[in-house]
Formats: sequence, C-alpha cells, structure tokens
Amino acid sequence: MPNAIETSRDIPALANSLEEIQSRVAAGRISWAGPLLLVAARPVLFLTIQSLIALFLFALHRPAPMHRAGQWWNVYGTFVDIGGLVGLRFFTRREGIRLRDLIGPIRLRHGRDLFIGLGIFLLICPLFLGGGVLAQRLLYGSLAQSTSVYLTQLHSLPIWAFVYSVTVWWVISSTSEEITFQGYALPRLEALTGRTWIAALVVGLLWAAQHSVLPFVADWRYLFFRLLAFIPGVLVLMLIYLRTRRLAPLIVAHWSMDILGAIMTQIH
Repeated sequence: MPNAIETSRDIPALANSLEEIQSRVAAGRISWAGPLLLVAARPVLFLTIQSLIALFLFALHRPAPMHRAGQWWNVYGTFVDIGGLVGLRFFTRREGIRLRDLIGPIRLRHGRDLFIGLGIFLLICPLFLGGGVLAQRLLYGSLAQSTSVYLTQLHSLPIWAFVYSVTVWWVISSTSEEITFQGYALPRLEALTGRTWIAALVVGLLWAAQHSVLPFVADWRYLFFRLLAFIPGVLVLMLIYLRTRRLAPLIVAHWSMDILGAIMTQIH
C-alpha cells in the first residue's frame, strides 16, 4: 500500500502535467509571454546587476570594475532568483496554480529523492566537465590555456560572502533555476509549440546562455566557451525531467553542483 504522504504529494503533479497545461493553453490562460520572458530575463538580470555594481565600483575609482563586480555573481545572483520567483508567482497565479505545483511529487521515504538526486549529480557532473573540455578545445585549441580561461571565475570573497554562497545561495539558486527552466518554461513551450524538441532547444540554449554571464566577460570566445560547455549537461537534465516530470531529485542534483561550483571558484 502506498505511503500516505507520498500519495498526497503526487497530487500537485496533476496541475503541472502536460495534459493540464494544454487545457490551460486552450483556455487562454497560458501565453508565450510567460515562459519566454522568464527564461530570457535571467541572463539579462545577471548582466544588468553586474553592470550596476561595476558602475558603483567605477565611481569609487576601483580598477577593472566589471571584472570585480562579476566576482560577486553567486551573491547578487540571489536578487535574480527572487525576481524570477516573483515573475513565476505572477504567471502561475494567472493559471490558477501554485509555485509548489511546478515541483511535482516529492518522495522522501527512505531518502529516495535524495539518493536519486545524488545519482543524477554523479551522472551529469562528468558531462559538464567534459563539455568544458570539448568547448575549450574547439574555441581555444588547447587545454594548456585552461588557467587563463578559468581565471575569469576564480576569486576570493570576504568570509561572510563565501559563507553565504556555500550555505544559502545554492538553496535558492538551484531551486529557482529548476522551477523556472524545467518546471515552468519547458512543459509550457512544449504545449504551445506542440513539439518537445523545439521547447527543449529554446529552453536549453537560454539556460546555457545564462551561464555565459556568470560572470559576464567582454570576450566572444569566453562567452561561447561557457555556452557550449553547459549544453551537454543541460540537455541531459531536461531529458531526465521530460522522462520523469519530477523536479525534486533534479533540485537535489543541482544543489550538489552549485555547492561544488561555489567552492571551486572561490578556493584557489
């Protein structure tokens, strides 16, 4: 007999099922504006906030203000996440559903989703690393330049900012990313286009593009390097979601990646 808690948590999955989304599209409660705006807004917001911080540092006559501003992306990224969640709340209310409905069922009995999430992390981590290696060979020609490529991310923050990034930032960031790109945008574009591959292509490119501005560096080769490096892992994450229609394990996997990323880019 199914666990009562798990059964009750399966109910929100119905609100975000493809069939329910298609019915709301037919009723005019979902338009192109919501999913396209929310996935495109995240990289724009990251770049905007970094630029505003750079202007402040420029006014203080700090050297390389844009570069220094970008070093704080996993601190100011929380403002992007909050803005995205506000937008999600607006569009989900128009549909008559809750933000919670975007996540789907959560299965915690015996730590099921935690272990599945860690398994997904072990699966996709090599894809992100391998994507970076392949992108670097394609755009830079040699792995010998890896130091110059990654120096744009390595940085030292004050202790309070480091503690924040490894204790709080990833909880909000990973969850909001998964909800925005997968729980919200992907199935709605799937319903609007009638083609899963078109929805995955649009969401995947914009999701990878977000990481091109974490942080933004005015170098076309670096921007394309970041874009290409994230595409393999992002595509696999979307394939897993399209197969399971559940976000909880993917959020756990994303938590693991963001914790690792926060540590790797600040300890050197």
